[in-house]
Amino acid sequence: MLRLTEIKLPLGHPEGGIKSAIVKRLGIPADDMLCYRIFKRGVDARKRNNIQFIYTLEVSVRDEVSILERFKNDPHITVAPDTRYHFVAQAPQNLTSRPVVIGMGPAGLFAGLILAQSGFRPLILERGKAVRERTKDTFGLWRQGVLNPESNVQFGEGGAGTFSDGKLYSQIKDPRYLSRKVLEEFVKAGAPEEILYESHPHIGTFRLVGMVEKMRETILSLGGEIRFQSRVDDIEIADGKVYGVILGSGERLATDHLVLAVGHSARDTFEMLHKRGIFIEAKPFSIGFRIEHPQSLIDRARHGKNAGNPLLGAADYKLVHHASNGRSVYSFCMCPGGTVVAAASEAGCVVTNGMSQYSRNERNANSGIVVGITPEQDYPGDALAGVEFQRRWESRAYELGGSNYQAPAQLVGDFLAGKASTKFGGVLPSYTPGVRLTDLSGALPDYAIAAIREALPAFAKQIKGFDLADAVLTGVETRTSSPLRIKRNDDNLQSINTRGLYPTGEGAGYAGGILSSAVDGIRVAEAVALSMMRQ
Repeated sequence: MLRLTEIKLPLGHPEGGIKSAIVKRLGIPADDMLCYRIFKRGVDARKRNNIQFIYTLEVSVRDEVSILERFKNDPHITVAPDTRYHFVAQAPQNLTSRPVVIGMGPAGLFAGLILAQSGFRPLILERGKAVRERTKDTFGLWRQGVLNPESNVQFGEGGAGTFSDGKLYSQIKDPRYLSRKVLEEFVKAGAPEEILYESHPHIGTFRLVGMVEKMRETILSLGGEIRFQSRVDDIEIADGKVYGVILGSGERLATDHLVLAVGHSARDTFEMLHKRGIFIEAKPFSIGFRIEHPQSLIDRARHGKNAGNPLLGAADYKLVHHASNGRSVYSFCMCPGGTVVAAASEAGCVVTNGMSQYSRNERNANSGIVVGITPEQDYPGDALAGVEFQRRWESRAYELGGSNYQAPAQLVGDFLAGKASTKFGGVLPSYTPGVRLTDLSGALPDYAIAAIREALPAFAKQIKGFDLADAVLTGVETRTSSPLRIKRNDDNLQSINTRGLYPTGEGAGYAGGILSSAVDGIRVAEAVALSMMRQ
């Protein structure tokens, strides 16, 4: 097949517009075009009143050889690459040991899936509950202010990404098209097929729940085993090599291939790894607030007269500002038509995140507005210093919110003026179990407050109305990424000082978001499979 890129068509192009564009681009009779499929569809909204779709297409034609010769110097007409997934190993029939996977977020889920599909019968240990039971516990915090430290937004089947916007795009380098494998597995599990070609696909929480369950069934059907409410409290290491794990129940499980996919909030696990001498280093992350605007304001600013067009859906944005104090401020995990959610996993802490359903039809748009921080500049100390830094500000947010899991909030106009808010305007916050209006100037370090105050008016130059006085800031956003990295070798993906330990995903510091975590889980599963074949 041929691959055609940069095929541009107007927003409301007719159903046969793609076929006509292909025929015109290749200069061939219509009958010579046999079939096509959309590989990618993006939106060019740089000119708000002339928004276009940009297609990457895979096309079958009668005389491919002559067309390739005719367009041999055109980089936008090439042979379509092979995007199928190819397994690197299959388990032998006499397999005597099995790999263990800790954690069932995107990285652990796909590590387990690939190992199961390769015949290695993985054992997956998840400290939280199955996804539907976990959903009930999560709603317990959101609706009643009751936190379950072992079953919440961060812990449980599906990982933190289950209660998020469900974004399925990433900027990682992916020469083997592993992200395609991830998307195809999601479609098999019930995701809409459009995620295979939309440039910014997303699924939404409710669909993710059912998909995770179907993927679990696939792993079990292939000989895998999954244990919920099975927290790993210790790892047995001797002579720099993994030999097993100890569960919270006291049970010992032997393994010499251990995938560590614990997510960015498994702080007790990080402490255990540090005590065991597994090499960990602090790494940069970001902190800030969630900001909420009317979604209609963002739609008008981004899409102009096309605001509300169902082909475009709710508009998003991506913003960056380099503040005069040297800090970078940027939008993070933007959720069109979504809600701000409680994401705490420890008692006495308040953490925010954003979430959307597939429809993205809630009244408000929300995004993290966060400031980059580094261990050298902001939390010097040992590898766990970033964890303590997060805790400090999450505890402060808990106090400012009233010590009942309500979150502290402030109107943007008051925040910019440096005065406490006392009543809401035209924007009502979506965070549950509720917010407490206050002064957020003490909710983050002074340098972060100063940088955000400078950034909001600057962002308004790109998104008209971004500094809307009635817009709401809710604090705090601290779990943008893992505060540490469990360092691994580039070649075999094992810990640099502990053989048989395979750190993966966001918690290990090697991914950020659902798609990149899933891809990293695949890569680690392949490394485990190849290692087990060499035994």
